Parts: sequence; C-alpha cells; structure tokens
Amino acid sequence: MDEETLIQQCKQGSHDAFQELTQRYQGLVYNLAYRMTGDTGVAQDIMQDSLTAAYREMGRFRPGNFRAWLLRIAVNASKDHLRSATNRRQTSLDQLAAGDTHQWQDNAESPEDFSLRQEVNRALQKAMMQLPEEQRTALVLIDIQGLEYQEAATVLKIPAGTLKSRLSRARIAMRRLLSPQAELFPHQFRLNK
Repeated sequence: MDEETLIQQCKQGSHDAFQELTQRYQGLVYNLAYRMTGDTGVAQDIMQDSLTAAYREMGRFRPGNFRAWLLRIAVNASKDHLRSATNRRQTSLDQLAAGDTHQWQDNAESPEDFSLRQEVNRALQKAMMQLPEEQRTALVLIDIQGLEYQEAATVLKIPAGTLKSRLSRARIAMRRLLSPQAELFPHQFRLNK
C-alpha cells in the first residue's frame, strides 16, 4: 500500500495503517536517535516516543513529506533529551565501547571483520558525540540517513545553505577527530599527509 493511502487511513483511526508506517520507519528513527545520543536505551525510548507523538499528531500532518515530518519529531526528541539537565551525564568509555553490537552483526562476515567493524563504529560514534549538536544533526541526516539536502533542510527548518555549512564543518571536525585512528579506515578515506 502506498504511503499516502496509509496516512489517510491513519487519520481515519486505522491502527493497522499506522503499524505499517511504523514498520517502514522505526529503523530510520532509531538510527537517528542512536547517532544523536550515543545510547541504545535512550534511542529506543526516543523512537517509541517519536512514533507515539506522530500517531497522536497525525491529524495535524499536512500533505507533504511524511519521512521528513517524522524525522523532525525524532530530531526534536533527541535534542530535548540532550538538553535535559537530568540526562546530562558523561557517557563513559565503557558505554561507547559496548556499542550496539547485537543488532548489526552479519553472520556471513568473519570474526575479524566483525571486530574491525565494531571498532570503526565505536570510533565514529565517539567522534560524532564530540561535535556540536547542530553539526552532528546535519551529519546524521545527510551522511548516515542519506537524506537529500533539501529534505534535511526541511527536517531542520533551516535554509539549505545553512545545512551545507554545518555539514562541511562537521565533516572537517570528523576528519580531525578521527585522524589519530586513521589505520582503522580504508586508505581512500585517510587524509593525505
């Protein structure tokens, strides 16, 4: 069933239609929340809260880009969590090292490849958590979620030029933060020295 039909059915109270939309987008919302917060438990909560908020607010959704609307809800929930004084604790290196390994393992890969992939993931997540929130959000939406510039700008309610500027600064900062661990990355991704 196409997305527009599902949205119309949701607006008419269909739980099954919303369940279908949830199945389509829950991974995307979770991934965004995880990359924004660096915490699997918090990401799970944000995903649930975002989907619940989307269901409650479905009547207010106007025809347009549903994915951008839903991701905007998730970005706001992630930012709210990060700003919350009660949740302002430092993430320990043990938490970063633990990562979310159980969800991403490919049974076809070797243990060495799996271990290297997890080490790269930890390095990337640790570096992303050091970026300012605005830069991290731009990086997650464009480079991780794969949104087009205009769609990401719509999610963030900023001009595309501002988004591109934030993304450029985020990429430069990521290169700087990851350069001490360059050996983890394939040669084509390393800075020329």
